[in-house]
Amino acid sequence: MSYEEIFILGWNLNLLMFFINLVIAIRTMNQKSREQLLEENKILTELKMEFDLYYPYRRYETLVTYLIPFTAFFRMSYRIIEMLSFFSKNRGSTLIDYMIYKYKSDIELAKNRIK
Repeated sequence: MSYEEIFILGWNLNLLMFFINLVIAIRTMNQKSREQLLEENKILTELKMEFDLYYPYRRYETLVTYLIPFTAFFRMSYRIIEMLSFFSKNRGSTLIDYMIYKYKSDIELAKNRIK
């Protein structure tokens, strides 16, 4: 297998993870009403603004992970495993609960690093 084939395989796996993320997002949005989505968006926007104070380059990091072969695949595989373990520990929780938990834990981690 040549380097070119390895890179193409890595980018294809990254693309697969992008589409899996897209399917999860669309499926989650279709299960909620417009009012619920607006309320959840308001909560997530506040958390994201605080998160961006501690991780200002996170958007660029995400873009780079999709450009480097295999990186997004491994990163998103880890996130999916983490999400599934969160759902198994917290029965009845939703994706929004996981997102709130993840934002808050990352913010706390950043605050502890600063101290």
